[in-house]
Amino acid sequence: MNEDGVRQINSLKKANEAFLGTNVYEDNDQKVVDNLAVTPSNQLTNGLLGWYSVCSSHKLKINQLNHISMYNEPLILYRDKDSKVRCIKDLCPHRGASFRGGEIDNGELVCPYHGARFSSKGECTNLDRITCQHIVDTNYNNYAKKIHLYQYPVQEKDGYIYIYYTGKAKTNLGDFDIETSLEKSLAENYGFNTSEYSYEEVCVDFKCDWARIIENHLDILHIFWVHGDTIPDKDVSRKVITSFNQSITRDNYHIESKYNHKDKSKGEFITIKFIPPGRILIFKGDPKTARYIQCLDHIPLAQNRARVIVRHYRKFLKNKFLTKLILFKNLQQRIFYKVFSEDYLILKTQTFNQQMGYIEKDNVKLLGEDKMVQYYWDWLQNALKKEKPWDLHKTNAHTNSVHQDMPMVYPPENPRLARDNDREITIKLIIRALVPLGIFLLII
Repeated sequence: MNEDGVRQINSLKKANEAFLGTNVYEDNDQKVVDNLAVTPSNQLTNGLLGWYSVCSSHKLKINQLNHISMYNEPLILYRDKDSKVRCIKDLCPHRGASFRGGEIDNGELVCPYHGARFSSKGECTNLDRITCQHIVDTNYNNYAKKIHLYQYPVQEKDGYIYIYYTGKAKTNLGDFDIETSLEKSLAENYGFNTSEYSYEEVCVDFKCDWARIIENHLDILHIFWVHGDTIPDKDVSRKVITSFNQSITRDNYHIESKYNHKDKSKGEFITIKFIPPGRILIFKGDPKTARYIQCLDHIPLAQNRARVIVRHYRKFLKNKFLTKLILFKNLQQRIFYKVFSEDYLILKTQTFNQQMGYIEKDNVKLLGEDKMVQYYWDWLQNALKKEKPWDLHKTNAHTNSVHQDMPMVYPPENPRLARDNDREITIKLIIRALVPLGIFLLII
């Protein structure tokens, strides 16, 4: 290594040790310089408030209410009479009841308390008419014209439902100033066309800090140790733990980390892209040729409540009959649920340690390979300080937890779906075994 290279490493070493408390080593491989983590700048322009993927299109049926929350604020998704998705605050403006137990009738939202009906007249028109027809009040018509639901902008694209979340719902969608473009969050802008892939999907619910889940998914190297016996990949296990060359690139819209094998003939192992506020793309191999891609959307439901929409895109096994025959969807779901269950205790205890103040610079030491995590935390702390999303709908020890507890319907927090999936696999395997036996008995 030449003198300029040595001076560069020594300079980076001082910054790295001061900031991360790690050791820096010299190597003839110039990649080592790329791997050194120095104090990063906050380059990302998108913050915590903006576009979130909160539901898959196929999960939101006609005449169905989908209850979620964002940063403690209870919300409802539904389709109006034109099948357009609406996102409203779960609050009836008549008496302050929830719409839980309510219904959609001819595209109109009906409150279960007094039968108040709210109609939708167009994409950017108020949901503005309440009709409790049995109420006797001479001023009712005037009252009804002035009462509105509070709502957020919605877009539906590539099988996802996105909401533009600001924490301040409005009665008129035209009053929103949309400061960030949804296009910058779409997967097609980051290396692959979803139409070329088939995918399996699960939703997973966690009672832990939302930000810790994102950190976990940015830390790709833990999969060797935590999930090595679960993920069906011969290159991922405790027995084949290896080191990689890592390089990170950033622009105003995302952070990208590439892991290349030390043996250059093996090429790229994985590329991870973080797209704020909550999307992560993981490419197995070179993004241009990847046959397997994971898309994870992280939803901050409430304090210590989070949901992740997980899609595994693939270019193989695209024949629907074959995938049904070999129970591919069920088997993939079993793997997904097991992987996230393996992470769950780690995430819950990390959340506890963070909330107790135990995770401070004096107590944890990041390594050079953790610099993407550090970039993420720098962005997060800046966004939290600037936007304060958790202050918009504060809860306290006396706050009723109904809107926090009821949405917890998916594994690993609620294991019912995982048990149902295992039961379905068993039943289908028995049926597949009995069919040829039945045919044989008929023949003889």
